Amino acid sequence: MSVFRRNGNGPEPSVDFEVADPAPPPPAAPARVSAAWAGSCVAALILVILIAFMLQNTSRVDVAFLWLEGSVPLALALLIAGVGAGLVVAVVGAARITQLRRRPSSGPG
Repeated sequence: MSVFRRNGNGPEPSVDFEVADPAPPPPAAPARVSAAWAGSCVAALILVILIAFMLQNTSRVDVAFLWLEGSVPLALALLIAGVGAGLVVAVVGAARITQLRRRPSSGPG
């Protein structure tokens, strides 16, 4: 018995319609593990490049900073300068993030 008939008499009405294919599932969001893996690969590549750079620049240079003076390999001097610059950027970034988190939110209304 069909839901289209009120009683058992008479022919069933024909219904022509196409069943649509279900929508494809949305693409999966990138996982944190895949981002960590990609970051690790990039870090390993940078480390290999840094090691090659340090092995090629072993000549000693004279360095003077404030009251300190010394002679260090060129690669080490540049590495220390790069790490120092990175620390300055990290401190300034952390200060800015802290400043933004302490700001009261101005929500609607």
